[in-house]
Amino acid sequence: MKLFNNCVRAPHLPQNNSWLNTDKPLSIKELKGRIIILDFWTYCCINCLHVLPDLKYLENKYQDSLTIIGVHSAKFENEKDIENIRQAIIRYDIEHPILVDNNFQVWQDYAVRAYPTLIVINPQGYIVASRIGEGKRDILEELIQQIIEQHTKQNTINFQQLNLTLEKQRSPIITPLSFPGKVLATNVGLFIADTGYNRIIHTSLTGEVFNIIGTGKAGLSDGNFTEAEFSAPQGMTFDSENQILYIADTNNHSIRQIDLIKQQVKTIAGTGKQSRNIHPHDGKGLETALNSPWDLVKVGKNLFIVIAGSHQIWKMDLDSNIIGTYAGTGAEACYDSNLVESVFAQPSGITTNGDELFIADSENSTIRGVGLRTLKGESAQVRTICGSGNLFEFGDKDGVGKDVLLQHCLGIEYADGNIWIADTYNHKIKCINPSTGECKTVLGNGEYGLQDGIGINARFSEPSGLSIFGNYLYIADTNNHVIRQVDVNSLEVTTLNFPGLCSPDFCIPTNLEY
Repeated sequence: MKLFNNCVRAPHLPQNNSWLNTDKPLSIKELKGRIIILDFWTYCCINCLHVLPDLKYLENKYQDSLTIIGVHSAKFENEKDIENIRQAIIRYDIEHPILVDNNFQVWQDYAVRAYPTLIVINPQGYIVASRIGEGKRDILEELIQQIIEQHTKQNTINFQQLNLTLEKQRSPIITPLSFPGKVLATNVGLFIADTGYNRIIHTSLTGEVFNIIGTGKAGLSDGNFTEAEFSAPQGMTFDSENQILYIADTNNHSIRQIDLIKQQVKTIAGTGKQSRNIHPHDGKGLETALNSPWDLVKVGKNLFIVIAGSHQIWKMDLDSNIIGTYAGTGAEACYDSNLVESVFAQPSGITTNGDELFIADSENSTIRGVGLRTLKGESAQVRTICGSGNLFEFGDKDGVGKDVLLQHCLGIEYADGNIWIADTYNHKIKCINPSTGECKTVLGNGEYGLQDGIGINARFSEPSGLSIFGNYLYIADTNNHVIRQVDVNSLEVTTLNFPGLCSPDFCIPTNLEY
């Protein structure tokens, strides 16, 4: 990676905007002598999230000479809220300063065009490089080393560590659950993806804890329930006949299975490394890299998986262990067509009625239908059930078909002829008729909070996962760090308690016999 020949001075950073992960605003002038990387991001964006581990690596390795500043330029209205940004910082363990750029002032000053964009500023305050997209760690490190070498010779680099006050230090999460992403209700109880604590919790439908699966440490290790490690697990699906739970282990870019009878965790797909190949392809499960699998559903002997990072739907044959693209080109948009030509945008939830897959297509804020080839033949099609289908057209509006406005919907569940969705950034639960595309708000008033009640009197905070069993709907109420239970007849919302459950740092997990 070469430095710009004609460098321009970096524009000033606004001092009156909100800053997080720091006690005071930072300026280019005050940081003179240090290398600066500006990361333009928004917390809904999967590509932006993929950049974070690379930034953490760089800021830890070059902490005496490098300052990373995240410039949060919100896409969705919900992402402009300071508390929501703070929650995202804690959720993704971001340890560098964040400048809130809600009016896109800094974005425009630096002529940014896309998420994510990385701007490199040298110790004398000049822009020396700009890169769009993820996967840039190696070229950034090469550039950092060049700058250090050059400015060490010139005696213009300031080797010292920057002290910061992080949001996770101000507001530590010590709740029993941490940012639960998905929940699954079954005939053997609830399974909770305790995403922030990197574990799976198995309880009764009323909250009695049966098992804590995973150490709580982020990692990719198979073994028994106290040895296994996950990294930000999300969606789950259950094979009741064989007592096997399948998990989309998102940050490990893997599919895992939990054998409840043998009490063993096993990796069945993914290499543990993120795939960079967005073109449709397939291969053997453990030899095929994945890209942020977010949710999955079992249909017959197949798993259907939403691969958020490559904007596709994948299928895994559980008999042959072959996994590959089922629908989606890998581009990011909303385009209805056949399976091969269709296009999605960060699909993050999946459910089925047995004839069709239903997808929460989060960045499009739409609900999509995907035909099942095994039942519909080679002419299976992708359709938009409701939502605008536009990456930058969103809101909160009930209605029919394309008149419906949603905001970054993540959770979806089919039951009794209806599709229930977690309209995540509207803090609501809505119900959709899959035939007509009619969408109605059922739970929540649109304001975030933790409040039990009936129907729209209840409040949620970025709910992300749904599951129905019997007469009850279960909700992973992510930013509230709780699971909510809803009587689908009365629409009464209550918050479940899990006696004895605590964070991995404050208790020793006790695994009970089934």
